[in-house]
Amino acid sequence: MTSLNDSRWTLVFLGWLTATVATLGALFMSEIMALAPCVLCWYQRIFMFPLVVILALGLFPFDPKVVRYALPLGVIGLAVAAFHLLLVAGYIPETLTPCRQGIPCSTVQIEWFGFLTIPLLSFLAFLTVNALLLASSMRSPK
Repeated sequence: MTSLNDSRWTLVFLGWLTATVATLGALFMSEIMALAPCVLCWYQRIFMFPLVVILALGLFPFDPKVVRYALPLGVIGLAVAAFHLLLVAGYIPETLTPCRQGIPCSTVQIEWFGFLTIPLLSFLAFLTVNALLLASSMRSPK
């Protein structure tokens, strides 16, 4: 039973680490690189930033129910990130976005290696956190 909890703890820890790196990356881009976040970026931050605290609290001492509290934030954040990604790719018209003021949500502020954008980074971070949380919950005893 101890090794089962150890592997679940490791998966939740990796989810926390991913959320922390994503949060620090978002803060670095806005505060150090002076890139203003669009409205959809703010929504994604609303769902990512609390994951850092919630997952950390679930690690010490380990609480397997942390997945129950964190997964809804991750799933909604993933949906917002997917919407943002589709908007930037041009599959969703800009008229359907909440970006009425400030930075347009379809603006590509960073493009690394010719394909890596901020919405894609957010999508991958949420996807990773969700996959790790789901893997942790699947290892629970029946």
